[in-house]
Amino acid sequence: MKNFALIIFSVLLGVAGQISLKHGVGLASGGGTSEIVHTISVSSVANLLRGAISNKFVVLGFLCYAVSAASWLVIISRVQLSYAYPLISIGYILVMVLSRYLFNEAFNGFRVAGTLLICCGVYLITRS
Repeated sequence: MKNFALIIFSVLLGVAGQISLKHGVGLASGGGTSEIVHTISVSSVANLLRGAISNKFVVLGFLCYAVSAASWLVIISRVQLSYAYPLISIGYILVMVLSRYLFNEAFNGFRVAGTLLICCGVYLITRS
C-alpha cells in the first residue's frame, strides 16, 4: 500500500507540474490559456522561453517534475516497472479533466471514450 501511495504522489506531482507549466507558458506568451495558433520562428520561441524562464508557475512546474522524478526513482527500486509505469496514465486522466475546468479545453466523445479505456486499463493493472 505504501508503494501505491508513493506512485499516486509521484503522478499527482507530475499533474501539478503539467498544469503549472501550461498556466505559466500561457502567461509568458501573453496569450493566456486560449488556443491560438502561432507561426513558429526562432524569435517567437526565444521570446516564449525568455518569458517562461522568469515565470513563477514555470519554475514551480519544473520543481514539481524534479520531486516527481526523485520519488519515481524510489518507486522503481521497490516495485516492478511493468506494474508502476502504466499507473502514470492516471495523470493523463487528471490532466484532461483539469484542462477542461482550468483552461476551458474542449472534450469530445473520442477523448471521453479514450479516458474510460485508460481507466479500465488502470483498474486491470491494479488487480494483478
